[in-house]
Amino acid sequence: MQSMNFDQFKSNWFFNLLDILLVAILIYQLYNLIKGTIAANILIGLVIICLLYPIVSALDMKLLTTILKNFMSVGIIAIIVVFQQEIRRFLLLVGRNASLQRNRAWWKYFLGKSDVEKDNYKRIKPIIDACKSMKQTHTGALIVFVKDYDEQIYQNSCEVMDAKISKRLIESIFQKNGPLHDGAVIISANKIKSASCILPLTDNTDLPPQFGLRHRAGIGATEANEATAIIVSEETGEISYAKQGRVKMNISFAELEKLLNKDY
Repeated sequence: MQSMNFDQFKSNWFFNLLDILLVAILIYQLYNLIKGTIAANILIGLVIICLLYPIVSALDMKLLTTILKNFMSVGIIAIIVVFQQEIRRFLLLVGRNASLQRNRAWWKYFLGKSDVEKDNYKRIKPIIDACKSMKQTHTGALIVFVKDYDEQIYQNSCEVMDAKISKRLIESIFQKNGPLHDGAVIISANKIKSASCILPLTDNTDLPPQFGLRHRAGIGATEANEATAIIVSEETGEISYAKQGRVKMNISFAELEKLLNKDY
């Protein structure tokens, strides 16, 4: 019997190896999603409960055994509820890799690389010019780019604009004494959809202490949605770029142009 199982393993060695590799990649991606967040502490708590259950059961501690048994009987439902945001981020990560953004090479093939890059530059130039101006004046700003704009989500906490992107409009929105400066600008489909948006903050506890609410809101917006964010620091004028819950600090305008060309 053991010889038969070994022969079967040898005959399917490629698929077994592929299976192990895919599971390892899956675990690594899940680890990256929860690393540095409160979900990591919750996961440790769940592991402790799972390890504690056989111990209290062997010691015949009936009350604790009953409580832990009932808890583990709804384990899958509890995991879905507790890790709702992380599961959403994981599915977005999978969907993002299969989205049309991965097929931009086809557009370059059919339309010509130079034409695509010229069109992209025209779209991002007002944004880069506005960031240059706000960096010089230390004007705090948060610009979020979303692929799918959900009106029901943003209408409740934003001022709807649906305006053409321009350098002067972005600068005027983030003027320190303006009524719309305190919040985020949402850009989608090559338009400024909303301004003064209140966004959820990230739960990540492993962030630099100098990050304020603007940085935490920008990172939080990219954790739960397929979005990217530009953050201009009011204190230092430093420009940061957030994507998938991670942030690049103090980037140059050349780097900003490359990132926007790639993601926007």
